[in-house]
Parts: sequence; C-alpha cells; structure tokens
Amino acid sequence: MGIKAALPTYELGLYALIVSCAIAYSGQEIFESSQESERNYERQFKRLLCWKIVQISETEVVGYVLRVRAHNSQLQRKDREMWHIIVHAFVHLMAIVIVDVFFHFFYILTIPSDLKFVNRLSDWALAGLAYSNLVYDWVKAAVMFGVINTIARLDHLDPPQPPKCITMLYVFAETHFDRGINDWLCKYVYDYIGKDHDNIFKELMATISTFAITTLWLGPCEIVYIWSICNCFGLNFELWVQQFFQLKLFAEKEANMSEATSRRIRSIFGAANFWAIVFYNILALNSLEFALLVAKRIFLTGFPLSTFSIWFITYCGVQLIKERERILAIRDEEKDKEKAE
Repeated sequence: MGIKAALPTYELGLYALIVSCAIAYSGQEIFESSQESERNYERQFKRLLCWKIVQISETEVVGYVLRVRAHNSQLQRKDREMWHIIVHAFVHLMAIVIVDVFFHFFYILTIPSDLKFVNRLSDWALAGLAYSNLVYDWVKAAVMFGVINTIARLDHLDPPQPPKCITMLYVFAETHFDRGINDWLCKYVYDYIGKDHDNIFKELMATISTFAITTLWLGPCEIVYIWSICNCFGLNFELWVQQFFQLKLFAEKEANMSEATSRRIRSIFGAANFWAIVFYNILALNSLEFALLVAKRIFLTGFPLSTFSIWFITYCGVQLIKERERILAIRDEEKDKEKAE
C-alpha cells in the first residue's frame, strides 16, 4: 500500500494525545527520581564535562580563494530566505535549551550508569530513559549541525542535511546517523552488492560487508561487534518479513484491505522494529548492562502489561511519523508538478 494512505483526523489526534501523556508521565518520574540523588549525579555530571582546549593550528584547513564577482549570481537571496534562516536559528536555540535541561535536571547521561538506582525506576520511566538517551544524542549533534548550517545559509551556501533523529526511524533500512557516511556506504557497498535488495543471499552479503566496514570505522571492540551483528540481523530480518508477507496468501488478503487498514497493520510491525532499533543503539550510547536491564524489565518482568502498553504507545508514535511522511510526500509531488509546468 502507498505512503499516501490517510487516517481520520480524530484517530491521529488520539494518537498524539496518548504519546504526549506517555512522554509527560515518564519524564515526570525520571525528573523526580533524579532529584532524589541530585548531589551524586551532579558530581558524575561534572566529571563528564571534561572540556578540552582545541588548538586551532591542529585543525586549520586552507582552501582555495573564490572571487566574489565571479559568483555574483549565486549571491542573490531567494524569496523569504532570511525568514527561513531566522526560523532555523530559533529552532536550534530551543534545541540548545533542551540539551541544557536534559543535562542539569534529568541527568539522563549519568542515571543509566547507576544500575542500582535504575532498578528502582518503573518500567515506564525506564523505557522513557532509554528513548531519551537516543533523542538526546541526536539533539546534541543537531545543535552542532544547526549552528554551522545557519551560518552557512547566511553565506548563501547549501549545507548538508542534519543527522536523522531516532524518532523518525521505524525500519532498519532507514537507520543512519551521519548522512555522508551513510550515502557513501549505500552507493559503494550496500546498494552495489545488494542490488534491488530482494535476494536473501545478496542482502546477507551486502549487510555483512557494510557493517564490517562500519565496525572498522567505529573502532573494533566488544560493544561495536554486538551492535554491528544486531543491526546486520535487523536488516536481514526486515527482508525476511517482507518476503514472507509477499507470499500469495498474505498478498491477496492485503489487496482486499483498505489502505488505512494496511497502514495500521504495518505500523504494528513498525513499532516492534522501532524498539529493536532503540535497543541496538543503546549498546553504542550507554552500556551492555543497561540495555540488558531495559530488555529484561520490558519483555520479561513487565510482560504482558508493560510490554503491550509500551508497544501500543510506540504504535501511536509510528502512525504520527507516517502521517508526517505522507504530508511531505504530497508536498514533494506538488513541487515536482510545479517544476514540470
């Protein structure tokens, strides 16, 4: 079914309300818990902020000189360009505030290292803590990209795309952070070997080759090995599920469904896939012990109440993401039509 399958407005509103309430409830408990051991986490937090002076001479890059008059045509501002630059600057300023709040009031970087304290959190707060760690990592990078991108736009340059937030990922095929490295790996390794990604053996070889290079890039160690193996399995498992549902029996049933019903069913699997992505990335950002604790609490000791309730909330979030993608796809199609005319 196409990405343009729409859902009723009241249904999307209900999803947004459920996700907002879940985030608020989880965030409140994390905040209250962090205040109980504020002094301890403040000391740990200060140890994390080991700022180092960077010598300019070590990072200096000398490029060629451009004559402004030779590129005068490129210095004409587009319509409402300054307005868009101001909006982007304001968004990144708010991101800086969010980073500061996460650092000083929620202690999301130091709480996961205290496993005894984490064990006292509820399943909801623990799931929120795992999710917020990944979102924080993106926000931190988005701030760095955002400041540079805003300055670049003032100089009429077209900056690269910022890293993709974990919230926007619900399939393994889209799991990437650094867009430049991702584009290079896709072009010269993953897509080159995997071709159309419809053959199980070619997909296996493509993913193994891709994550072998990624492991060397990140630096071989136990956590990186586990992270690469899990992500490699995730990409292949996604293809296996896709091939399974393309069997005649399931394909005929989906063809008889409405587009909205098909979207709901696919979002159920997307929600499960999302938490698999979260767990695999926790390994890289936190520790194996913290990832195992979260998995144990959500899937074992919290089963079935915590498991299915968190799954349902994630399903609501995936539906909101799909709706955003649907709107963007329609806008892109309209822009393409305008260019064609």
